[in-house]
Amino acid sequence: MQPLNRQFELIRQSATVSLTDRILALKAQGKPIISLQVGDPDFGTPPAVADAALAALQRGQTHYAPSNGTSALRRAIAHKMKRDENVEYDSDSEILVTNGGIHAYYSALQSILNPGDDVLIPDPSWATHANMTIMLRGNAVRVAAPAENGFIPPLDSWREALTPRTRAIVLNYPSNPTGAYPSRDYLQSLSEFAAEHDLWIVSDEVYGSLYYGERPTSAAEVAKDRALIVNSLSKSYAMTGWRVGYLAAPPRVIANALKASQNSITCVAPFIQEAAAFALTDSATQSATAFMRAEYAQRRALVLRLADECQSERVIASPPQGAFYFFLDMRPLKMSSVEICERLLNEVGVALMPGSAFGAQGEGFVRLCIAASEADIEAGFRKTVEWAEGQ
Repeated sequence: MQPLNRQFELIRQSATVSLTDRILALKAQGKPIISLQVGDPDFGTPPAVADAALAALQRGQTHYAPSNGTSALRRAIAHKMKRDENVEYDSDSEILVTNGGIHAYYSALQSILNPGDDVLIPDPSWATHANMTIMLRGNAVRVAAPAENGFIPPLDSWREALTPRTRAIVLNYPSNPTGAYPSRDYLQSLSEFAAEHDLWIVSDEVYGSLYYGERPTSAAEVAKDRALIVNSLSKSYAMTGWRVGYLAAPPRVIANALKASQNSITCVAPFIQEAAAFALTDSATQSATAFMRAEYAQRRALVLRLADECQSERVIASPPQGAFYFFLDMRPLKMSSVEICERLLNEVGVALMPGSAFGAQGEGFVRLCIAASEADIEAGFRKTVEWAEGQ
């Protein structure tokens, strides 16, 4: 029998995607499930964005588009980076349109890594950050970001993880799954560390528009010359199914990433690109993003009120700084996070994501997504607390 790619023996299926597939199957069987496991906005794409795509379709925008993205969308991305991050990007040489954030991350890593290179990745963080590194024959070196430090790696931990083969640092702020993000001063210190050791900074900023206090600092603001900014329209504009994102990086990185993109997707559909350019520049659509952020803030406040009301010592809800997740601390149960989630799903019909899917530092935690109705959030949280208190 012919052998398969052994690299895939080193990674698992996406925990979030595989669990969501399972939930959909259970629902199809008629089982009542409160779904709080998947990071997909429960809002619809703003209608004007869909209208822009439909108009483009009707004009025949259904053929190949430029492989680096239409000039209109690249200019819109540069406009967004200047408006929101106050960083200038050249739309011709420093921006690549991608098939969603994952493809932007793939293109970024593919452009800078050689086999055997080490990549420093916070733990916990979204599993794809490590999995993609391994797929591309790099080594994912996890850097502990413990709960006791606000899920931010101590600066000394980055230094301790450094090896002669280290080529890049991966950041993801606001974080999936914790919602944490560091101060500007922290990022400035980290950028100085990266410069000292000539490291790239690959910064996944997909949740950058979802914050509840001071705006997060982009890595581009403190280290543009070595920052590879990964972003998408999925969370900001409720466009997860549209699969459109971008990479903003130095020209020589974009030149490599374009080769990776041409040989993996060719291009992003032109009618989708037209809708994306509209979303990034239309003032009313920016208001829709602000409305969604305000709604998430209201749901965040709901969970915190419920946690205060329940006063559970077995389900501890700390306020996230951004994104739309709570990383519930259920370590007092002394169960694995997988066992907790399996039992919650089977015994009370609540679907949450095990924290161990995001790294060893996530063990004993579960991720609850507030991209859901307030009724589901309240019912799911109460059921989780009642179940935990009964153990």
